[in-house]
Amino acid sequence: MTTAMGAALRRIQLGNALSAFGNGFTVPFLFVYVARVRDLGANTAGVVLATFAVAALVVLPFIGRLIDRRGPQSVAVAGAVAAAVGSMGLGLAASEPLVIAAAGVLGAGMAAIQPALATLIVWCSTPVTRSRAFATQFFLGNLGLGVGGLLGGLLVDTSAASSFVRLFAIDAAMFLVLGAAVATVRLKRSLVFDGPVPATGEQLGGAGGRRSLLGDRAMVQLCVLGFVMFFACYGQFESGLTAFAVDVAQISPSMLGIALAANTAAIVLAQFVVLKLVERRRRSRVIALVGLVWTVAWCAAGAAGLVPGSEAIGITAIISAYALFGLGEAMLSPTVAPLVADLAPPSALGRYNSAFSLVKQLALAVGPAAGGLMAGAGLYGTYIAALIGCSLGITALALRLGKRLTAQQDNPLRAVTGAPVPAPRAAASDEVITAA
Repeated sequence: MTTAMGAALRRIQLGNALSAFGNGFTVPFLFVYVARVRDLGANTAGVVLATFAVAALVVLPFIGRLIDRRGPQSVAVAGAVAAAVGSMGLGLAASEPLVIAAAGVLGAGMAAIQPALATLIVWCSTPVTRSRAFATQFFLGNLGLGVGGLLGGLLVDTSAASSFVRLFAIDAAMFLVLGAAVATVRLKRSLVFDGPVPATGEQLGGAGGRRSLLGDRAMVQLCVLGFVMFFACYGQFESGLTAFAVDVAQISPSMLGIALAANTAAIVLAQFVVLKLVERRRRSRVIALVGLVWTVAWCAAGAAGLVPGSEAIGITAIISAYALFGLGEAMLSPTVAPLVADLAPPSALGRYNSAFSLVKQLALAVGPAAGGLMAGAGLYGTYIAALIGCSLGITALALRLGKRLTAQQDNPLRAVTGAPVPAPRAAASDEVITAA
């Protein structure tokens, strides 16, 4: 990787970290803001949260093709501007239609940013450095989100809507910083796919591109694996796991905050230690190990409800479960996103990243709904057993996926270094430069 590529990557990473920092000011307080501060009720707050997922599901099927045709830079900048408008709109909106509309714009903008940034990171890295690049992105994102949430908690005042306007203004400003950071990364030629050479059997057209992606058995298996992973972890944090901790383990809401802090701390403290341990291992084996780690996490969570009346055991078990989830997340960050990039043909990188983001959003939509329904029915034993089964399923699916991966895809560090970075044909020989 050249010095210029490294400088461009650092600028992108910094913008992403500051964007996450801005999110931390608003994400933890969004439900309270809509339901109580704007006095729109819990139902409207629920609709607002659902709108984020719906907007992402609507936008993502088109974003990948746009990235591959126009380049990730313009998509990321447009997404950052839309997210800034949506965030500021949420801060200023006082009626239900305006709040929901602003949430839709924010959700669409954030959905566009994710695959575009992933594509840019691939362009500014090599197969050998890609795992570290994505691990750094995940680390800085979680650090920024945690620090932003901490500072937001100090600034927020539920009795004054103006304090929330200030929080959303900070969030909007950080999105604009991200857009500016991405906009100042330049190629010597335009980031436009003017006639890329498709891989064997691939067509550039939308329907042909989708058929090509669906015909990639390894990518399809990775998407199925990704759905189970996001369903079993992120999809439960705000629904089933929270309900289980409060209703069965009888954990106070304040202790849930500590458990979430333990999750973030595990990621921040373990990320680069874990990276050194896993970056020379086969990616499929690392993902399989994550399934086992999360199996232990769900067993620990289940144990919290086995000793009624013992608050100390319940608290310890729940905090341990959240920390183990964080450890698993730290193991996934240098493996899954780079694997998506290494599976993608150069001319379809945006579509592959977008397809995987779509799978994530589907899991984040289905996961809380399924967890909430089981919690509402009081089926906590079945709930824990199902999530243990999902975690073991991650291990089985990862091992099966490993049989379809080439040695280069499963572990680039074991292969010959210096593989070409996916890029537009027009700029294939151009060096990435950073604007002054």
